[in-house]
Amino acid sequence: MPLVQVTLAQGRSPEQLRALISKITAAVVEAVDAPQQNVRVVLYEVPKTHWAAGDVTLQERAIGDKP
Repeated sequence: MPLVQVTLAQGRSPEQLRALISKITAAVVEAVDAPQQNVRVVLYEVPKTHWAAGDVTLQERAIGDKP
């Protein structure tokens, strides 16, 4: 029973998240020949203020406010 966990920044529409689930599921079915009903996909959405690279959060990067 494959389980795929994806962490991404908040801000995508429900339609985009649904499309991501569908495409991940299809990719797992194709790659490992798993029955579709056995594929699990979990999306974790993180606030942009809680995700940083190089000491700059995604929120700061979006508004151009670097410390």
